Amino acid sequence: MLYHLFQYLDGVDIPGAGMFGYVSFRALASLILSLFISMVAGEYFIKYMRRKKHIEEARDASIDPYGVQKKGVPSMGGVVILAAVLVPALFLGRLDNVYMILLIATIAFFGVVGFWDDLIKLRGNKDGLPPRLKMLAQLVFGICVGLTLWLSPDAVVRENVERELGDKVEVYHKSEARKSTVTTVPFVKSNNIDYYEVFSFIQDGKTKRACGWILFVLVTTFVISAVSNGANLNDGMDGMCAGNSAIIGVALGILAYVSGHIRFADYLNVMYIPGSEEVVVFLSAFVGALVGFLWYNAYPAKVFMGDTGSLAIGGVIGVTAVIIHKELLLPILCGIFLMESVSVILQVAYAKKGNKRGEKWRVFKRAPFHDHYRQRMEDGVKYLIKRPHGLLFESMITTRFWIVTILLAAITIITLKIR
Repeated sequence: MLYHLFQYLDGVDIPGAGMFGYVSFRALASLILSLFISMVAGEYFIKYMRRKKHIEEARDASIDPYGVQKKGVPSMGGVVILAAVLVPALFLGRLDNVYMILLIATIAFFGVVGFWDDLIKLRGNKDGLPPRLKMLAQLVFGICVGLTLWLSPDAVVRENVERELGDKVEVYHKSEARKSTVTTVPFVKSNNIDYYEVFSFIQDGKTKRACGWILFVLVTTFVISAVSNGANLNDGMDGMCAGNSAIIGVALGILAYVSGHIRFADYLNVMYIPGSEEVVVFLSAFVGALVGFLWYNAYPAKVFMGDTGSLAIGGVIGVTAVIIHKELLLPILCGIFLMESVSVILQVAYAKKGNKRGEKWRVFKRAPFHDHYRQRMEDGVKYLIKRPHGLLFESMITTRFWIVTILLAAITIITLKIR
């Protein structure tokens, strides 16, 4: 909104108006504004929720192994995150950019789904929104994102092309942007693959490319649903999801900035994605909102984000990765989210196997994976993984998960040069 206003003012020679033309300025302004909104609005939100008695009844001192009291803490703090992201994005972002529009739609859509789920829980139904309905919403939105990127004329890339000059190999970008299903793959020489290559057995070129786009839409849908659910499962300890997601947001911001800068993209030999620099502005607001939310959500938490926040966070991360064609890097970058999801699947499958034999089997002491470290072993249960035998403080678990995510983020960025 302000971008377009200041572009007009710059055109009539108003001093200083040209600053809004710089992505770096708008990104930093977005970060500061979102951080301020999150910290200020968070206090008023907590007071409001307590006054209305919209509080968490999920866990009290009798359940926590260290007797930490968490009953009565307000939930639905994701509303603060949504507001702190949307306000800077709307004011400082380019609203004629397809990627900015997609990200705004993403956080709004998943925020509404999560808010609906939290609202049902506050009204007494602890199960919240039926899982099938929640999954259906994720799948439908994932398909919409994939189709938008397929059909939008603005969602294009300029791929890297190599040419030999004697003993040297020069990398340059194609002069014309084009629609492409190419994506970045770690640890391979060319660093990119195209989804249509999976259908190399098809002779007709048009059919092959159509199949490539269909596969792209399916992968997009899966990625968005998987990351959204992974973030949701990771939201089980004070500051856990907010901290991990902020770190992931910084890594994605770096990748988006590189992808949207033709010189950096050329230097690192990654595809140049025109218009993806607006993703940096949005992610700056995203990171600022999460860091500001940690002011109240860090141990001991004064507010929980609820599904309103966790589903929206996962949706934004998934859509961002697809936009900058880095979705195949998410198993590394979002390794914590992946482990949380896998731990639940393994726990359920292993428990069913034990039930068939009339025994209690568990892979972990408790799932999702982060709860394994604060749960005592039960008598009569066979555990596949018993360590650690003791219990860890929640703040220690959260901090260690942050450290692992920082390491995974660094590895993700390094993969751009390891091939």
